[in-house]
Amino acid sequence: MKLAPALQARWDGLADREQTLVRGALALVSAAVLWWLFLAPALHTVRTAGAEHRTLQAELEQMKTLQSQARSLQAQPRLGYDEALRALRASVQALGARAQMGEAGERATITLRAIPADALAQWLTQVRINARALPTDARLTRQRGESGTAYWDGTLVLSLPSR
Repeated sequence: MKLAPALQARWDGLADREQTLVRGALALVSAAVLWWLFLAPALHTVRTAGAEHRTLQAELEQMKTLQSQARSLQAQPRLGYDEALRALRASVQALGARAQMGEAGERATITLRAIPADALAQWLTQVRINARALPTDARLTRQRGESGTAYWDGTLVLSLPSR
């Protein structure tokens, strides 16, 4: 390889000041590469670890809450079809004229008109707990009210406990 002797000859041809500048430039480039490859990622991890830990801790707490809710739902005694249907009818009546219910076998179809988003979320939770009804199909569209509140229109199909 003739490259190494050519480089050596070129290096020997440089003045001491130029050799010092080339060594300094190489040291600077080496330090930058070391920084970008090893130190910067580690420092970024150290800086963001606290916030990421808090986020993961909040997610863990939420998961534990959901787990306890699931266990409490599993521990509840089974409802018969008739009891579940009565509970579902009562919850639909609580929504007023904005909701209507139709039944077909072990499924109930709920038609919703202008139900506020928070009321729908609370209603779904209550239906799940009290009637043991599970949503199997949802065809909902979101509407915006004059005050910026979200309203939902559409149908929900709920599965009731078997007879």
